[in-house]
Amino acid sequence: MTSSPTDPQPPENPLSPGQDALLGPSDIRELATALGVRPTKQRGQNFVIDANTVRRIIRTADVRADDVVVEVGPGLGSLTLGLLETAQHVTAVEIDDTLAAALPATVEARLPARAAYFALVHSDALRVTELPGPAPTALVANLPYNVAVPVLLHMLEHFPTIERTLVMVQSEVADRLAAAPGSKVYGVPSVKANWYAEVKRAGAIGRNVFWPAPNVDSGLVSLVRRDGPPATTATREQVFAVVDAAFAQRRKTLRAALSGWAGSAAAAEAALVAAGVSPQARGESLTVEEFAAIAEHAPAR
Repeated sequence: MTSSPTDPQPPENPLSPGQDALLGPSDIRELATALGVRPTKQRGQNFVIDANTVRRIIRTADVRADDVVVEVGPGLGSLTLGLLETAQHVTAVEIDDTLAAALPATVEARLPARAAYFALVHSDALRVTELPGPAPTALVANLPYNVAVPVLLHMLEHFPTIERTLVMVQSEVADRLAAAPGSKVYGVPSVKANWYAEVKRAGAIGRNVFWPAPNVDSGLVSLVRRDGPPATTATREQVFAVVDAAFAQRRKTLRAALSGWAGSAAAAEAALVAAGVSPQARGESLTVEEFAAIAEHAPAR
C-alpha cells in the first residue's frame, strides 16, 4: 500500500550527519538578507533564532507523530521545520508576501523528505475559515504580539478539531489569557479563552532567542480544548456580549456595567439575580459559567 502525504511518517533528516535541519542565528540572518526581509513592528515580527527553544516549544506542546498542526505566522520557518520533524502534517498561515513565497523553498531545502507533508496558506489568519488537507488537531505558533488574542480566539472558534494549543505571546498577554477569576489581570481574553479550553501558563521565553530582540518578555500558554463549551442555553455570541459589556467598565458593579446590555440598571439587576450573581459583583470575579448564566437571563428586547 502506498503511503499518502496524510499518513504518519517517521521523522527524517536528509541533511548530513551533525547538520541540523533547524535554523540557527546565521541561517536566519542569511535568509533574511537574501530575501531583503526587515522585520516590521507593524506585523509584530520577531523571528526565533534558537533551535533549542524551538524544540522546547514542540515538547511543551506535546506534538505527536499523528498530529496535524496549524502554525500561524511561520516567518522564516524556524518553528515550521521543528514541527515538520515531529508531526504528521503542518499547515502554515502567513500574511507576508515575501515570507509566504519563500517558506516552501526553505522546507524543500532543509527537509525535502517532509515537504509533501507541508502546506502553506498565504492569507491573514483572521480571514481563514478553512484549511487544505486533513483537519488540524493542534495549533502551535509564535503569535505576533499585536494580534495574538484575536488570532487565537478566531482559530479556536473556526477550527473545533484543534484539541491542543501552545502559543508564544507577550508575557503580559500570557498572564491575561491564563488568569483566574479574582486576578487583577483577569478580563475578556481570560473568559473567552476559557470558553473553549482549559488554559494555563506553560513557561517563560527570554528575549535573546529572537531576532530582533523584542522589548518585552514572552510567555508560553497552553490551551487544552474542553469536551464542549460550558453547558448553557445561551449562544457563544450571547455569552461573549455579556463578557464584553462587563469588562468595558470593569471598575463598575455589574448592575451598572451591564445596564447598556440589559437596557437599564434595573433590568441588569433582574438578570443578575435570576442568574444567582450579586448585582454588586464585578466582572473580574465571575467564571465563564456565571457569564453564561447571566446571558441565559437576558431581558427580552
